[in-house]
Amino acid sequence: MNANEYIESVLATVKKRNPGESEFHQAVEEVLETLKPVLEAHPEYQAAGLIERLVEPERIIKFRVPWVDDSGKVQVNRGYRIQFNNAIGPYKGGLRFRENVTESVIKFLGFEQIFKNSLTSLPIGGGKGGSDFDPKGKSDGEVMRFCQSFMTELSKYIGPDTDVPAGDIGVGAREIGFLYGQYKRLTDTYTGVLTGKGLTYGGSLARKEATGFGVCYFTKEMLKANGKSFDGSTVVVSGSGNVAIYAAFKATEYGAKVVAMSDSNGYIYDANGLDLEAVRVLKEEKRARIKEYVADHPTATYADGCSGIWTVKCDIALPCATQNEIDEDSANKLIANGCCCVCEGANMPSTPGAIAAFQNAGVFFGPAKAANAGGVATSALEMSQNSMRYSWTFEEVDAKLHDIMVNIFKNCEAAAARYGMPGNYAAGANIAGFLKVADAMMAQGVV
Repeated sequence: MNANEYIESVLATVKKRNPGESEFHQAVEEVLETLKPVLEAHPEYQAAGLIERLVEPERIIKFRVPWVDDSGKVQVNRGYRIQFNNAIGPYKGGLRFRENVTESVIKFLGFEQIFKNSLTSLPIGGGKGGSDFDPKGKSDGEVMRFCQSFMTELSKYIGPDTDVPAGDIGVGAREIGFLYGQYKRLTDTYTGVLTGKGLTYGGSLARKEATGFGVCYFTKEMLKANGKSFDGSTVVVSGSGNVAIYAAFKATEYGAKVVAMSDSNGYIYDANGLDLEAVRVLKEEKRARIKEYVADHPTATYADGCSGIWTVKCDIALPCATQNEIDEDSANKLIANGCCCVCEGANMPSTPGAIAAFQNAGVFFGPAKAANAGGVATSALEMSQNSMRYSWTFEEVDAKLHDIMVNIFKNCEAAAARYGMPGNYAAGANIAGFLKVADAMMAQGVV
């Protein structure tokens, strides 16, 4: 069958085998649709059933997580780890603790992670995990007890050369510390089995900043390739976690003005530019809601609801919150307000309709699997430091991160041009990430 028929056949099988998993279906379809010219040029991939193997996780681990809250009541959550593909290295990908975590969400994230990790050029495969536990509103003791229960089961399936989880939404320094402590207690080993660790026990400098900085390193290259720059631009950043905060700091360093940020309840706006250090203190140190920002900043306003942030006029939009936060309607509002560049800091924050709208309007679009790869790249650098029992300076790590992100952009740009889609960085990212994994899978036989 031709490449188009082959892709449609695989997609039909994915939807049949994974009913109701809309996030996973979306991620697979977005990637496979861009691979048609590659499959036409490489019929050996179809003959080897490579795509059928690629879309099927190598291992799905689902488990019960019982824990006791502060009132003495037993709570039960569900835990996941999906080890998707280790053709180029040990499984690598974050843990997400959030109420809306499902198997579909973890599958989509793990599938995306395959290509993101490949793009870094570092030897790491794709995996993801998490739980429908939400740390928000929980005491430190409750979070610790949950993490210990979660790791008691997860520890059976991970290791420094097997699977190395990291943090994601809801899993920050506190959670990583509790998880690592329990792993160490259970295994009596001191290894680099988790990344995002504290600096006192094997963490890497610049890891906290890495994803946000990396988004801006990629965006800067994309803008430069199209005759633009951050300097003098107005920027909207959704979210207010690590990715959003440090993307905002780096954009400001490059001469931009960040006028809006958000959390899951609503967004703040100040035409004069936000006080980013105040946002950082509010979110990182006080763990407060974004609306509290306006109490000490009289020129700022707060609005309930997240989607309204995309009505704010800007030159550059950096969606750094969560999946599918920009739909086609929001994309059209950004376009109408003159937005020329969208670069994704979150995982799959733009719907297919939104991406099509951006590309049809000539908006420069940086896809998540390329633009937000800085976090996992620096996690892999942390793994290297752990293996060497050594640590690099902040400047050394940041320089390596910068070079990785510049190379990711160049590889995306080159792959898109090579397969007849110049300027389509989403297709370029999929193709460049896929080719490395595909060649490794072909070399290793049917496994």
